[in-house]
Amino acid sequence: MQKQTKSVLITGCGKGGIGHALAVEFQNKGYSVFTTLLAHEPRDHLTDIGITAVTTDVTSDEQVRSLREVISAKTGGRLDVLVNNAGICYTMTGTDTDVQEVEKMFAVNVFGPMRMVHVFHPLLIRAQGKVVNIGSVGGIVPYVYGSSYNASKAALHHWGNTLRVELKPLGVDVINIISGEIGTNILKRDRGRQLPDDSFYRPLAEEFQSHVRRTPKTTPPHVYAKSVVAEVTKQTSRIWFWTGATTSLVWFGDTFLPRWIWDGLFTREFNLAKLSST
Repeated sequence: MQKQTKSVLITGCGKGGIGHALAVEFQNKGYSVFTTLLAHEPRDHLTDIGITAVTTDVTSDEQVRSLREVISAKTGGRLDVLVNNAGICYTMTGTDTDVQEVEKMFAVNVFGPMRMVHVFHPLLIRAQGKVVNIGSVGGIVPYVYGSSYNASKAALHHWGNTLRVELKPLGVDVINIISGEIGTNILKRDRGRQLPDDSFYRPLAEEFQSHVRRTPKTTPPHVYAKSVVAEVTKQTSRIWFWTGATTSLVWFGDTFLPRWIWDGLFTREFNLAKLSST
């Protein structure tokens, strides 16, 4: 009998991002690749190279169920790998946070993966497959101005931890990818963001503007994707896989140093002492 081609579904595959790079790399490994995009996003970067792109909003029960029907029909009711990559970023001080913005972010970053697993778990169990959650070092350390985004990634990490234990008896593995600084478009949404006029952080208004417009030192998406796909396609993958710029430093600090070490480091990096002097 001919061996069935393995399949992967990757959410959030806009051009130039992590999902795009992962899709290309899985295709290079011989996988049948399915991806999701929002209705307004172009898809020729995927379809032109033979990757299936399905318009899907991971915050919609109806759209995710429709996606399952499409993939089930094409794969014989199996899915070898589900990559929960769709995500958005919200940058703001904890005290000035717009909770409605955070609710939108959690709907994508946390409830989206939960919905995907809820809908697709029968296909994953049938294939004895893997769930891959794209996390972040932001979910590990108190990165300033990222309290809400950090919280969404920490929630994803810990949901994945329990999901791993629950799915193991059913033959499905769960992998948390702890991503460092990767060169993607996720920061574009925040580039025009400003502190409120009545914020206690107004003395740092210029520093905040510089932060949201920054161009950090990053790992290119295709390099990141190679490391992730190489790990995921192993027979036995690590349950937490750290990859990308800064992850070695964060792993070492989180593993061996007291947690308060980050307080002083980020206070200096973000010039927070300026608040006390004013």
